Amino acid sequence: MRIWVVLPAYNEAENIPAIFTGLRRLGRDNYRLELRVILVDDCSSDGTSEVAKSNASELAVEVLRNERNLGLDGTFMRGVRRAAEMADDDDIIVCMDADNTHLPSQILRMARNIEEGRDVVIASRYQYGAVVRGVPRFRRFLSGGMSLVFRMVFPIPGVRDYSCGYRAYRASFLKMALRKHGEKLFSKGGFACMVGILLKLHKEDAVCGEVPIVLRYDQKEGQSKMPIASTILSTLGILFRERFNIG
Repeated sequence: MRIWVVLPAYNEAENIPAIFTGLRRLGRDNYRLELRVILVDDCSSDGTSEVAKSNASELAVEVLRNERNLGLDGTFMRGVRRAAEMADDDDIIVCMDADNTHLPSQILRMARNIEEGRDVVIASRYQYGAVVRGVPRFRRFLSGGMSLVFRMVFPIPGVRDYSCGYRAYRASFLKMALRKHGEKLFSKGGFACMVGILLKLHKEDAVCGEVPIVLRYDQKEGQSKMPIASTILSTLGILFRERFNIG
């Protein structure tokens, strides 16, 4: 089983070594896995690219550096398109945050769900057994409210967590969607792009599912880079545009 791990990164030099350690451990413990890592550095100023290259021992790592800051949406798009370009149809593409809040050990569970027939598998905060550490109560309340709005306005069978970026995609399905939609598959709107791609893939009849996440914000070095107010507005805009086919 070959898995392409896409890591959009902006000033994550302090967190990259821990993620790479987890990926190495996952590869050693599961002989069936062939991991390929694509790290896209969004013009970081803290040496993220250099740290990634220097910590890449025992991992197949490709580092792409944006010449200018493209934001999460542009960086995510570049990484996913590169992975789709390199992947075979029966490969799996996994996207995760580069801030050490997503545990690499959960990749195997998502990959097994893809092998069982799903096209998209989300590591969800709202599945039984999920663990969320270090996220302020106010942000958890907002996330829960947004999840309820998503499910009311644009219900997707098997999905409760529309915005978590820790996901596995069937490579053949993602490649099909890219051929059909091109860059339009990726909504412009920073962190809201995770909602946009999910809604578009659902319109392509993707079989979606979730596994419970272990989300460890308490392990993260540095401050959150997500602007909460603008992210909520962008996400709601994408939600209603996709629901009512506006634009």
